[in-house]
Amino acid sequence: MRRIVPLALLLALAGCGSASTDQQAEGSVAITRAVPHRGSVTRWITGYGSATPSSNGTVTLSVNQPGQVAALLVTPGAMVRAGQPIVTFAVAPSALSGFESASTTLTAAIKQRDTARQLLAQQLATRDQLAQAEKAVADAQAALTAQRREGAGQPVQTLRAPFDGVVTAIPIAIGDRTQPGAPLATIARQGAIVVTVGIDPAERAHVPPGSAARLTRLSGGDPLIGRAIRIDGQLNPATHLVDVDIGFPAGAILTGEALRVELAAGETTGWLVPHASVVTVDQDYRVFQVSGARARAVSVKLLQGGAPNDVVEGLLDGRLPVIVEGAYQIEDGGAVRAR
Repeated sequence: MRRIVPLALLLALAGCGSASTDQQAEGSVAITRAVPHRGSVTRWITGYGSATPSSNGTVTLSVNQPGQVAALLVTPGAMVRAGQPIVTFAVAPSALSGFESASTTLTAAIKQRDTARQLLAQQLATRDQLAQAEKAVADAQAALTAQRREGAGQPVQTLRAPFDGVVTAIPIAIGDRTQPGAPLATIARQGAIVVTVGIDPAERAHVPPGSAARLTRLSGGDPLIGRAIRIDGQLNPATHLVDVDIGFPAGAILTGEALRVELAAGETTGWLVPHASVVTVDQDYRVFQVSGARARAVSVKLLQGGAPNDVVEGLLDGRLPVIVEGAYQIEDGGAVRAR
């Protein structure tokens, strides 16, 4: 005999089930999940520096004679082509007189040598006398050649750019009188500008030449890609850091620009989890995994942080997802539901 259940009782039971479900949902936290997996990511270290000419990419123009600056044909910061005039220099009269004296000495030595040859032919001089006269000619010729190479024979000299580049310094002004060898202009070869940054000495072994670099102007702009081209073998006495020169595409950065540089320093291996899934609690780190409909807290060690993934190490279960959104709202053992 089938028992008839009153309609009122059925409605009451249905209402109780609905209330129980609503209460369960209200007591849980809505979350999103992701699956952790083992892997490696590039480890980046950060340094700050500025763009400067490389030590082997600059040339300083000078004259090996005293004189006066007659004209400046460019200004600091100017882009120049190979052979372009940079400075006009007037050699001092004292240097010119030295050249003239060397020239006169050579002329006199040649005459004495010719006379010695004639006297030797007439047996009025010895071979030793001729040898001494020829030596005097050679010495006078060498002295005159040296004067000519140093520019003493040119009253006015025009110094030109030895290659395409940028004028980085002009330490003189028109009318200045300079001593032999005084710097008149410095030119950096195009493409020989580098960004020099300081890194912790403990990181030096992790940054070999050729390491990838990401450069960002402190004034703003898109990042640039570069490479480490030189790592110092000693500390910078001013910063107590190790200087690293970063190369970048020619013309992309101007001399003097300040930059933030991220250098690749090997790889970090561990569990890769979304950055938002790692929760900080009293300077400790934890990740919540979902087991059934409950959250399970797992203590981890943060090996490397950063978007989009952090690298952590701990007793994670690779079969269980980690909580991403909602991780900071949940407690160990708390009920969860998918969003």
